[in-house]
Amino acid sequence: MASVLTVNVGDLRANPTGGPVPTGIDKRPTNSAIAVRAPVEGAGSGLVGDAIGDHSVHGGDDQAVYAYAREDLDWWQGELGRDLDNGQFGENLTTRDIDVTGARIGEHWHVGADGLVLEVSAPRIPCRTFAAWLEQRGWVKTFTVEAVPGAYLRVISPGAVRQGDLITVRNVPDHEVSIGLAFRALTREPELLPQLLHAPALPEHIKETVRRRASA
Repeated sequence: MASVLTVNVGDLRANPTGGPVPTGIDKRPTNSAIAVRAPVEGAGSGLVGDAIGDHSVHGGDDQAVYAYAREDLDWWQGELGRDLDNGQFGENLTTRDIDVTGARIGEHWHVGADGLVLEVSAPRIPCRTFAAWLEQRGWVKTFTVEAVPGAYLRVISPGAVRQGDLITVRNVPDHEVSIGLAFRALTREPELLPQLLHAPALPEHIKETVRRRASA
């Protein structure tokens, strides 16, 4: 059954790019139950206690939680010839037995027994910090070509998440816009961009990007 293999949180550390803005990409598994906060005034949604460095591009309600599949980390291990720990891609949830790339924008993940509901919102787009953190030459291009980006999720109903929690997928939309398709459209296959507008739950700033590119 689909489950949370580990819950990963991080503290701020110096940015491996050498830039002035710290990063929270160094996330480590925890055995504790972690509260996941819904949007509230004065405090962003996401895992309580998880550090975010550059709030201009990370975090926010549409990127409250980041999930990556252990199966995909295992595949990358073979490709890169190195071990990859849970949380090493900066993910909050390392999952098992769920197709994260194939998840449809807007589907709901009911996690554990504490009422936590997450909604699939967008793919992760790689950045220089990610590449520097992995110390992998050409990583942004490599990650983009393989198009296995992991999924950002927004918080629909708050709750706690812990290692071993089961994930039940519900409310799957009838469109075909998956995390994988959205990532390919936004990176290497712009001809797919119009399809993204069939997904109402896609973040508004991405919809604006699609409309702008379509009218250019």
